[in-house]
Parts: sequence; structure tokens; C-alpha cells
Amino acid sequence: MSASEALQDAKSKGILWSFGIFVAAAVFVLIVLGGWWGLEPDLFDIEEEATKRYTNEHFVDSNSVQPELPLGYVYTNTLAHMAEILMHKPGGYITNDVAPPGLFLDNIKNWEYGALIMLRDATTALRNHFSRDQSVSSEDPDLAVAEPYFYYERNSWALPSTESEYQKGIESLHAYMTRLKIPKGKEGHAQFYSRADNLWQYSEIVIKRLGGLSTRLSASSDQHAIFALTDPKIEIDRSKTVATQTPWLEIDDVFYEARGACWALLHILKSVKHDFSAILEDKRAMRTVDTMIYAMENALTPILSPMILSGDGFDLFANYSLSMANYISRANAAALDLRDIMNRG
Repeated sequence: MSASEALQDAKSKGILWSFGIFVAAAVFVLIVLGGWWGLEPDLFDIEEEATKRYTNEHFVDSNSVQPELPLGYVYTNTLAHMAEILMHKPGGYITNDVAPPGLFLDNIKNWEYGALIMLRDATTALRNHFSRDQSVSSEDPDLAVAEPYFYYERNSWALPSTESEYQKGIESLHAYMTRLKIPKGKEGHAQFYSRADNLWQYSEIVIKRLGGLSTRLSASSDQHAIFALTDPKIEIDRSKTVATQTPWLEIDDVFYEARGACWALLHILKSVKHDFSAILEDKRAMRTVDTMIYAMENALTPILSPMILSGDGFDLFANYSLSMANYISRANAAALDLRDIMNRG
């Protein structure tokens, strides 16, 4: 081999080595970035966040006397802040990502979907029930704008993007919050009615959401566990019930959707406890709401396994989906009690 050929061969090997190192570094960065972006957001203090926004808007010293927040301010700020977290957590809103690593992070995408469903339900309840005195009363103009934005398609990356539409919904919620601070009787004052019938109507929605999640999580087990969900007196064609079992590759999707829903509902319940405290104490239902909150907190226990385990019965490995279904079922039972209590005269 001549000197020129040897030099050319060395250059070729150098280029290949450089390319290999670049690819390895890029893969490493994507893995680390994907792990960071895939982390579930932390819980936040609903009263602290509401107070922080109130004091920032009024330029009040946060170390001074605790300001008295208008009724409904904590609930509305909780919804707005949850939406902000969806938009601005590490990696931002990932569901509509079309490039790595967000493209491959299906767990956090399902988490976002679960949280988004609860956010939509709570915003709809605010628009249709909490902010209206009677069925014939006019709806709040800011909430009439905010709610549809949160129902925009969740995976749009083109113009308008999902983030831009959800941000408009957040701004409309903030506008409603600003009008909540206007004294009653003055022009522009926004209403929030913490009545038993309003909470009863919202609890109906929560019951259906939790019941659906519990059923889907329980279906992660084998067909015998599915039969246990039905009435033993009813004859069932077992060959047809196998189709209801969650496919193995979708077990983690359902699990993380439930985690996102529990994260959002936990904050919503805490805000309900704050703004509906008078009616809850009057109806002696505060403990019922606390039971739901406690169940949601247990459902959000940190995950120790790198993958979602789905053992059967008393197998060597746990079944994370059944554990989650257990906590959600407890919350659902408490929601049924809350509905009945609020429906009493």
C-alpha cells in the first residue's frame, strides 16, 4: 500500500469514527432528554398558587396579611395552572410532537390525555353550572370562550397548534378570575355559585370517569378477573369476554392515562374542598371529599419499577393496574356518596 493510499484509508476510518461518536452522542442525549421529559409533574399547592397570582396582580407583599380570595378564585386558578403545567413542564406539551424524543414518549402522552380529560370536565362544569345562578341565566362570556379552546384537538402541530389554542383558554380563565375580584353589584362582576346542586352535577361526571378508568385498569388482568366484575347470576359467553381484556402493549397506556387523570382530579378536589367548604360542612360531606383526596394521593405513589408490571393474582410480580384500579374504585365509591349527599334536601 502506497503512502497516499494509507493516508486516504486513515482519513476514511477517521470519518467513520467521528460519525459513530456523533451518532452515539446523539442517541445518549435523546435518551437522557427523553427520560427527563417523561417525568410526571409534581403536585402543587392550590392555595399557594392562587395567592401568588392574586398578590402579583395587586402588587401585594406576599409576606403581609394573607389576602381574602374571592369565591371561585382558587378553583379557577387551579384549572388555569394545571393547563399551564401541561404547556410548560419539561419538554412542554408532548402529545403533538413529531420529532424525537417526544415522538416516542407514549407514557407521558397518555398522562397528558388523562389530565386533559379531567381539565375539560372541570372547565365545562365551571361554565355550565358553577358560574350560573339558574338554568335560564346567561353564561359567563369569558368561560364561553375558554371552554371550547380546551376541546381543540390535542395532537395538532400545524397552525393553529394545540399549545396556542390552549393558551387562549388559559387567558380566558384568567380574565374570568379578574372579574371575580370585582365587588358584587358593580359592572363586570363574575359569579361563582358553590351550591349543592352544582356539586351534585359535577360529581355525576366524576363518577363516570372514575368508573370507566377502573374498569379499563381491571381489564389488564386475565379473563377470570374480568368475569369477577360482572354479576355472577348472569350467564356470560366467556369466549366473547376475552376481547375486553386490555392488550399487553396497551397496559402502560391505560395506566399512565389513569395517573394523569388522578393528578388532575386530586388538585380539582382540593379546590372544590376550598371553594365549596361552606356547603360541604353544612352537609357533613367534608370527610367524603377527604376520602376521595386520600385515594387520589395513594394512586399517585411513586413508581419504583422501570416498567408497568402486570402480574396475575398472587404471582411473583405485582399488578400495578389492579392496584391503581383499587384506589380509583375507592374514590368512585366516595364520589357516589358525595352525589347522594348533595342530592338530599
